[in-house]
Amino acid sequence: MRYNYRYRLNPTDELHERLAWTVDTCRQVYNHFLHRLNREDGTSAYSEQSVLPDLKCEWTELKQVHSKVLQKVVQWLYDNLSTLKGRKDNGYHVGELKWKGPQEYRSVTYSQTGFELNNTSGRTVLSLSKIGDIPMVYHRDVPDDATIKEVVVKQEPTGKWFAVLGIETEDDAPEKPKKLEDCVGIDVGILKYAHDTDGTAVERPDLSDERDQLEREQRKLSRKEHGSANYRKQQRVVAKRHADLQRKRRDFLHKLSNHYAREYDLVAVEDLDSKGLMELPSNSRNRAGAAWGTFLRLLEYKCEREGTHFVAVDPAGTTKECAACGAESDKPLWVREHSCPSCGFTADRDWNAAYNILMRGLKQVGTGCPESTPAETALPTGTDSVPAKRVVETGSPICSRARSARSHGP
Repeated sequence: MRYNYRYRLNPTDELHERLAWTVDTCRQVYNHFLHRLNREDGTSAYSEQSVLPDLKCEWTELKQVHSKVLQKVVQWLYDNLSTLKGRKDNGYHVGELKWKGPQEYRSVTYSQTGFELNNTSGRTVLSLSKIGDIPMVYHRDVPDDATIKEVVVKQEPTGKWFAVLGIETEDDAPEKPKKLEDCVGIDVGILKYAHDTDGTAVERPDLSDERDQLEREQRKLSRKEHGSANYRKQQRVVAKRHADLQRKRRDFLHKLSNHYAREYDLVAVEDLDSKGLMELPSNSRNRAGAAWGTFLRLLEYKCEREGTHFVAVDPAGTTKECAACGAESDKPLWVREHSCPSCGFTADRDWNAAYNILMRGLKQVGTGCPESTPAETALPTGTDSVPAKRVVETGSPICSRARSARSHGP
């Protein structure tokens, strides 16, 4: 299996300048080959990479950049071209590849060779060819059986440097269970971030203070003279506020997705069109802040890693359909309780949707799960609400309390 491990780098001033120079040189190489692409026909990534040795004779500074790094620059250009062509073939209106400015190119990639993790004087450093030994915050160990295939060194808009290690382990993903014992359906929303069939409703993380700080710094930026030293300094402050907001949101999403991936044999979710939801005329800010697409992507790869069935079902009608009899009934968004006019079944609106998602997921997998039907279970309209700040790693008593209470009954 393949993983990406991200580490913070703490380069000295000299190494910082060396990294910045390498990134900027790679940006110029990218623009150079983009110019060649626009003027010559029949070029390919392989043919252009073969030009690099001759180019070094004319552009002597390129000898100070590792050869694999330069090859990845050319490969990235043609990957971008392939992506652009694919979108055009799918009917999208696309433009042309543009030159990269100094703020638009921020990373270099070492592939196969040119990098090594070393321990010097009791600290771990990332040794990069043609650059040097960069101290890193080695907050978690790379597995002993893992092989580092690639290293991406990137400077964030905040000015901080990070290294992303692409590692590959010999172990395959765990086999998914054939007999499903613990299954869960999850309905995501705005008022409650996630509501599952075990009766747990996870509240959204309260990031209002972080958003207020970001907006305050953005107003300060708008008053600075564009391009001045104070403007660039304030840009860094705004970038730090953005990074702080993103870090706290992703921390919450990682912990929540970890819980579901490790605690269940099957996880069923809605196959949401995140881009389409963002294009709706109202409430797009809250939808963007919810980051449902990110949550589903994290949940999918973690289920694969843990050997858990991940099923994305068609979301159409999950809220309208009655979990007991299947009859559909319209209800506006502000009605938070499902009350079926056909069979009289009453439940929380989001729980009803989560149960329908679970049933569709089980049907899609083609197996059953030992779950009681809604008609056989006394279901309250209220649920156990879990604050987002108390959602922790797998084994959390907060997340498991609702499950044990439901399994043992009142």
